[in-house]
Amino acid sequence: MKTSLKWIKDLVPGLEVTPQEYMDAMTLSGSKVEGYERMDEDLEKIVIGQVKNIERHPDADKLVICQVDVGTETIQIVTGAPNVTEGCKVPVVLDGGRVAGGHDGSKTEGGIRIKKGKLRGVESDGMMCSIEELGSTRDMFPLAPENGLYLLPEDAPVGESAVSYLGLDDVVVEYEITSNRVDCFAVLGIAREAAATFGREFVPPVVTETGSDGDVNDYIRVRVQDTDLCSRYTARVVKNIKIAPSPEWMQQRLRAQGIRPINNIVDITNYVMEEYGQPMHAYDLDTIAGGEIVVRRASKDEKFVTLDGQERTLDDSVLMICDGEKPVGIAGIMGGENSMITDGVKTMLFEAACFDGTNIRLSAKKIGLRTDASSKFEKGLDPNNAIEAMNRACQLIEELGAGEVVGGVVDVYPEKREGRRIPFEPEKYNRLLGTEIAPETMLSYFERLELGYDKEKNEVVIPSFRQDLECSADLAEEVARFFGYDKIPTTLPSGEATTGKLSFKLRIESVAREIAEFCGFSQGMTYSFESPKVFDKLLIAADSPLRQAVEITNPLGEDFSIMRTVSLNGMLTSLSTNFNRRNKNVRLYELGNIYLPKQIPVTELPEERMQFTLGMYGDGDFYTMKGVIEEFLYKVGMTAKAQYDPDAGRSFLHPGRQANVIYDGAVIGYLGEVHPVVAANYSIKERAYVAVLDMPQIVCCATFDHKYEGIAKFPAATRDISMVVPKHILAGDIERVFDEKGGSLLENYELFDIYEGTQIKPGYKSIAYSLSFRAKDRNLEEADITGAMQKIVAALTEMGAELRK
Repeated sequence: MKTSLKWIKDLVPGLEVTPQEYMDAMTLSGSKVEGYERMDEDLEKIVIGQVKNIERHPDADKLVICQVDVGTETIQIVTGAPNVTEGCKVPVVLDGGRVAGGHDGSKTEGGIRIKKGKLRGVESDGMMCSIEELGSTRDMFPLAPENGLYLLPEDAPVGESAVSYLGLDDVVVEYEITSNRVDCFAVLGIAREAAATFGREFVPPVVTETGSDGDVNDYIRVRVQDTDLCSRYTARVVKNIKIAPSPEWMQQRLRAQGIRPINNIVDITNYVMEEYGQPMHAYDLDTIAGGEIVVRRASKDEKFVTLDGQERTLDDSVLMICDGEKPVGIAGIMGGENSMITDGVKTMLFEAACFDGTNIRLSAKKIGLRTDASSKFEKGLDPNNAIEAMNRACQLIEELGAGEVVGGVVDVYPEKREGRRIPFEPEKYNRLLGTEIAPETMLSYFERLELGYDKEKNEVVIPSFRQDLECSADLAEEVARFFGYDKIPTTLPSGEATTGKLSFKLRIESVAREIAEFCGFSQGMTYSFESPKVFDKLLIAADSPLRQAVEITNPLGEDFSIMRTVSLNGMLTSLSTNFNRRNKNVRLYELGNIYLPKQIPVTELPEERMQFTLGMYGDGDFYTMKGVIEEFLYKVGMTAKAQYDPDAGRSFLHPGRQANVIYDGAVIGYLGEVHPVVAANYSIKERAYVAVLDMPQIVCCATFDHKYEGIAKFPAATRDISMVVPKHILAGDIERVFDEKGGSLLENYELFDIYEGTQIKPGYKSIAYSLSFRAKDRNLEEADITGAMQKIVAALTEMGAELRK
């Protein structure tokens, strides 16, 4: 957002500050100023001169000698400008003055110093200027010649500053306005902030009643079909249009805003858009069929030619302005070529409306057309501002003699937006800020900002243009910024404690990092955006739900076009990078989200699930990774024994070296060796292992509550059991028998031998465990241990185990 400082000072009388003082104060009061630029920074000693006499140069055919009246004296200037004539008035830079650049438009830092000298032997005491030498362009001064001096009007006062006369003695201030301060995307909004900041009166333009005895309803009817996208639509009619240049004061303000003056009608709409932040549009009423405006959605694949001559293809989400037969404009973005204002226009329809900001933003993106108007609308305008802007535009039309405004206004406003009310709680504001500001002082700040106060109900009345004020904290912020952030004392937070702690979820993640790093893993971070080709690299089936991914609307490229549904691609890519750089024994971990859409196409935000992903190659194997998982589960209080199901069915893992991790009957993750084909796809030429734990499942089962148990007072008794079992029976299956049949006396068991070989019959393996029994209140007797062992042996025999003698 940019504003002219002169324009701001006109709206805030008595505001006598330097640009630096203005910048500092506005920034401290919350309207951050990025910087400012003096339009006349490189211009010095430039006055209005009048050419009194012209003579040919004796030694140069293309040069002439001019006697120029500069007010205090007549000086001699030699020039080669083709358009200089006797009596013309031009900008003249005097001896020792500066201009911004060359006649060709080139700029020079610090400007170009002009001194007296001789041109082909003839004295020249200064220089007459083109518009480029004054630091501007022909875009901003359409009447400037392509090659020659800039000629001033006949009534330009000789001897006065040409810089001031042309409005170049201004400062353009640039702001960084947050999107919630829609009111500050207008000159009036910034001026209101400046008045409040400097304690001055804000004097907005006085809008007088306009309109002849006619009735606008005799000219136009308006019907809004989609009120959800158009909350208000106002229209007025102007007849007997007289197209002409706008006055110099308006052109100067538009130039300072970076807008090229065109003619009075176009300039008025641009001027009001900058002043009120309300875009407007004008239509040639004679092109509006049926004398009717209809606001509706476009048809699917409807074609429309905009003012820039481009044909646009629309869909049924784009809001259109139509007449009785055809569309005449894309709402909030650009009008149509079929209703454009031409020099022959006789009667004009003025539109000021309020459209849904989200729809305008999406529509502008879909059709690839973003304009000054759409950039305003997409922020969400105040519908109450539309009629104010409309009346201001009509007032300017009458003041500038641009036409006759027909009486009345068409105003379709089904549901009027009212300002909200917030309880006035000065004590609460002081507690939040750590200040002792009097309630009367707070109310004075609110009064400066045009916030009302209902004394009877003790409520602050928020006007509709302040959409950012919603609760007491917002009002406390208003108090803080005008009291002065630099004046707020340093205080400690109030409450029972001044220290915080991590949430339970973050504590679990902290343990995950601690365990991973203790086990030699280094943290990595990978992109959440991926390519659809990832699924093929991971050998994921074509009908797998993992392929149902959220697509990015505006991706950087195909490689970043979807949100990941599985966390392995980033991990394997990192392992591949390390492997190809010849790093040995690499261990990496990542805590990152996957994004699982609830349905395709996406209609709501996807489910985000944090994944604890581990990957390694080099020293270590499947059981190394399993040990890391078990250490982590133990540290987060998941003391029940996890189970491992080898029938995990993960296509990206080795079919014989993978397992689902099951806890309390639920799958909480998986681990295994990377499938050889997948490893080859990632250029990893040795065995790699990965593990993934679903952190939401972990958080549900974890606990940091530990129950203390005293040191055992009675000795333990151990028994060894050796058995031959079929190969398909897992150690976990045997251990489940111990847990189920061992009873309360079984304290611990440990696998100490496993053997497969010629001494064991084919299809079998030998497994041996050591079991430890202990009672907390007595010494065990042989009968206690024998009873437990008999139950265990019976269960093992039933599942096909044979005890070794």
